Amino acid sequence: MPQASRILVADIGGTNTRVALTRGGALDPGSVRRFANRDFAGLGAILGRYLAALGHPRCDGACIAAAGLVADGVAQMTNLDWTITPDDLRAATGASRVAIINDLQAQGHALDRLATAVLRPVIVPEAAAEGAGPDAVRLVIGAGTGFNAAVVHPLGGRRLVTASECGHASLPVASREDFDLACHLRERTGFASVEEALAGRGLVTLYNWHAARLGAKALADGAAIMAALAAGAPAAVAAGRHYVRLFGQVAGDHALIHLPRGGLYLIGGMARAFAPHFAAFGFADAFRDKGRFGHFLEAFAVHVVEDDDAALTGCAAHMAAELGR
Repeated sequence: MPQASRILVADIGGTNTRVALTRGGALDPGSVRRFANRDFAGLGAILGRYLAALGHPRCDGACIAAAGLVADGVAQMTNLDWTITPDDLRAATGASRVAIINDLQAQGHALDRLATAVLRPVIVPEAAAEGAGPDAVRLVIGAGTGFNAAVVHPLGGRRLVTASECGHASLPVASREDFDLACHLRERTGFASVEEALAGRGLVTLYNWHAARLGAKALADGAAIMAALAAGAPAAVAAGRHYVRLFGQVAGDHALIHLPRGGLYLIGGMARAFAPHFAAFGFADAFRDKGRFGHFLEAFAVHVVEDDDAALTGCAAHMAAELGR
């Protein structure tokens, strides 16, 4: 393909899909459009609407990031009843070269292209971790409609970004409060997973659980809960503090498992919404609350990625690497 080839990229979340075009591996910010998934029967309808609005431009390739399990190039959305295949993508775009990757993988591929200005520090170590540098392992953790993580490994000048479904692992229990919450989640869903507490719907569950204990009014959506938190409502503060502590515990667990000496990068709407509260609610203390290994985690940097286009940028980077550019 010529350097100026046009590539379509898309970031498909549980709630919204963002679509854009790239040229020569660079994202065209003016081409980014957002679509509410509930208004469409599937990705093909979204891409058809998008390309029609632009006059049906020719696409030489397409890469999408899907919030769900990708196996043998086929995406099964976790929080949306959609299955997406390479043939679907070719039919919708007319592209001959297509790629389907997990959304957290796309975020991992984006790390080398993110501006420093979009990285909000959460934990800044006094001394860098041994082995930290451009070729160190890094970790992306996403909290939004769902919860997941991906590890970014250096691999001969390229990046190997591994997929997972770790949001469906067991929720950590480090206190009586955590235990009671886990029992509540198990009664509601049959299993107390990380995602059921830390995804968007998890915040609603977490808040209403605290509200019932404190005699406060139930709330039905995250925006109302964040507004209550800003107003200092006791139930919202209790839920927010619990949310941040659980997030820190989970991030610390993954740091010990993967040893991301190049840092941890938190992405997604929930991570961005709680970023202003991480310090006050003890994210760093929970992250390092690992007994005799707590000191080991003091060298790991943590940032929140404040860039809505990061997954699109990652798709562009992945396709450029696939094409050898």
